[in-house]
Amino acid sequence: MSFDRRPDTLEKALGHLTVANLKPMMEVLSVPEPRPTRKPAIVEAIRLRITEDVLRTVWRFLDAAQRLAVAETLYSPERRFRARRFYAMYGGLPEGVEWGDSRDFSLLHFFLFPRFSYKDLPTVIPKEVEPLLLKFVPRPPEPAITAVDEAPEFVDRPRRTSGSGKPKSDRVPVTRRDLESAAVHDLFAVLRLIDAGRLTVSVKTRRASAVAVRRIATVLHGGDFFDPTPKKRRGQTVGPIRAFAWPWLVQAAHLVEFRGSKLALTKAGSAAFKAPPEKTLRHIWQQWLKSTLLDEFSRIDDIKGQFRGRGKQMMTSPRTRRPVIAEALAQCPVGGWVQMDVLFRFMHATDLEFSVTRDHRSLYLLEPKHGSFNYAGGWLWSLLEGRYARCLLFEYAATLGMVDVAFTDPRGARLDYTHLWGADDLEFLSRYDGLEYIRLNSLGAYCLGQTDRYEPTTPPVRTNLTLFTDLRVQSAAPLPPDERALLETYARPESDGVWRLDLSRALTATEGGQDVARLREFLAARDDQPVPETVEGFLRTVERGARALTPKGAALLLECRDKKTADRIVADRRTAKHCLRAGPRRLVVPEKSKAAFRRAVHALGYALPLR
Repeated sequence: MSFDRRPDTLEKALGHLTVANLKPMMEVLSVPEPRPTRKPAIVEAIRLRITEDVLRTVWRFLDAAQRLAVAETLYSPERRFRARRFYAMYGGLPEGVEWGDSRDFSLLHFFLFPRFSYKDLPTVIPKEVEPLLLKFVPRPPEPAITAVDEAPEFVDRPRRTSGSGKPKSDRVPVTRRDLESAAVHDLFAVLRLIDAGRLTVSVKTRRASAVAVRRIATVLHGGDFFDPTPKKRRGQTVGPIRAFAWPWLVQAAHLVEFRGSKLALTKAGSAAFKAPPEKTLRHIWQQWLKSTLLDEFSRIDDIKGQFRGRGKQMMTSPRTRRPVIAEALAQCPVGGWVQMDVLFRFMHATDLEFSVTRDHRSLYLLEPKHGSFNYAGGWLWSLLEGRYARCLLFEYAATLGMVDVAFTDPRGARLDYTHLWGADDLEFLSRYDGLEYIRLNSLGAYCLGQTDRYEPTTPPVRTNLTLFTDLRVQSAAPLPPDERALLETYARPESDGVWRLDLSRALTATEGGQDVARLREFLAARDDQPVPETVEGFLRTVERGARALTPKGAALLLECRDKKTADRIVADRRTAKHCLRAGPRRLVVPEKSKAAFRRAVHALGYALPLR
């Protein structure tokens, strides 16, 4: 519930000012001599002269920023000037709203008044004056995200220096990564690693092992953003980003389950091989928004205090933060590069706010007392919420191919933390500090629900293939990531642009739910010549092999004491219907028949151990 705490009348609003504030208003209004000296008389003299015509005249003498301040206040929900929103939209504050209790006078003071007393900033329009202003003050522009067609190739970085002197800067290169099609490749590559049982994850923490992360990094299209296994050096290391994110994403989407300490595909994970990849990626994003598996803020590991005690208790749920950032991302123009600071200013201007913690004093650098974020000042949002947003977009939205990114090395990218105690030895506050621009692409718009149908940003190019009788497949040009992923599901890479169809890979693919018909259609459409008979024979062999065995569920394998015992159990009508012979002394009992078999062997005088 909000309360309108504006002064009802112009007289009451003028009464909140001091005589020193009121005298310049009498000058502007040409109150005749002798002018009153007592406050009540001054207020009355000014009130009688402030009319619609006077306000229109004063309005014409306001500068552009002041006019915007009046318009923003007049059309705001609470009819209150919101400095943070104004600064975010226009990059500064107008003259006249920072007076405090000083005697500085501005024409803006004819429109904005303190809510309670002269000690308050001029932030509200009296209710009596509002109808007059609505007649001639236009509605301010709606907040919008400005984008550029191309991300810059270089950016200037202020150099971190100690002491006084002329500020210096360095020109550093910007790396651009287009990730829409790469995510499709990465999705299938990671699922194949999991299906092969090559990803080890801690059952307790659900975090992938260092070996598993390195394996993922080797199969990512174009590799990770930074070297996932940097050489040991003093200070901070950046490490993996996309390779770190994938195990968490597939867990959150329930595409995998634990088998011992390794990840294995669930039915949904196996079905993802046959489903359109964009639908799987959208499903992963939707599940991640509401997941509690990981708080991305924990990846900003130089900020201490978030894992125990009061600091842990005060952390907000990532489920409340992610939708806010997703809503802001959805406002970005598709195909335009948006600078991160522009996105954050838009969030402030549109009240798309969230908090990482309910008590920022519990977070700190290096040491709780001196390194507390209580000393962060005006940089607090950038240091906490801004870092969190960068992590979510760089490590998770980009990994899923929803945004393309332009970034630099994080070292020295942002210096907003350097005034904090304990920051002297930090080259960056987070590994995401170098994220400069993002570009919402067609896949991102689809995942965010802006479109019902996915249309790739770059239409897929059908690359010609040549099929040879020895089962080799040769590409005339580099294959798009999704086509390469499909081909490598059934074929082994032999050299650049050459693959060979592999029976083991193909059978593994069918075990995961892949349909060989899709490969046949893919090959036939990309070779002008008829499919060689040897290739067609390979495809028929895979199809026959895929249908040769049908799983019928789990079973219990028993070894009897001797052949005589096995013969008796198989011959008895009470037990025979619940088991099958599997050798001279072995029996197989279907899992669903286990209880009935146990009761039946009891009648024969035998026990069935629980283990």
